[in-house]
Amino acid sequence: MLDCPDPQALGAFYAEVLGMRVTEDDDDWVVIGREPGLRELAFQRDPDYTPPSWPDPDRPQHEHLDIRVDDVEAAQDAVLRLGARLLRGEQGTGFRVYADPAGHPFCLVY
Repeated sequence: MLDCPDPQALGAFYAEVLGMRVTEDDDDWVVIGREPGLRELAFQRDPDYTPPSWPDPDRPQHEHLDIRVDDVEAAQDAVLRLGARLLRGEQGTGFRVYADPAGHPFCLVY
């Protein structure tokens, strides 16, 4: 479960990135999964949410998802188009670090 200011927006972002669908949705809570009734990742509204400032230890990451991909360039294009932003993009390291639309860091691992 991830805290965020807009659970519908963040749920839609991760549903698209992970190839899932929204399985539950109300004003303050969204759940995504691969099929109806399957609760795999949830998003909860936090009106006082402050995103981490990775890698700043004064505002550390609350979570960190690693998403394995076959084609990092295509996956990067997709997540940037969906609203992510690149935090660290070294070539040849096996991972790239991004912030989702609410500011949570996540990696594309290849």
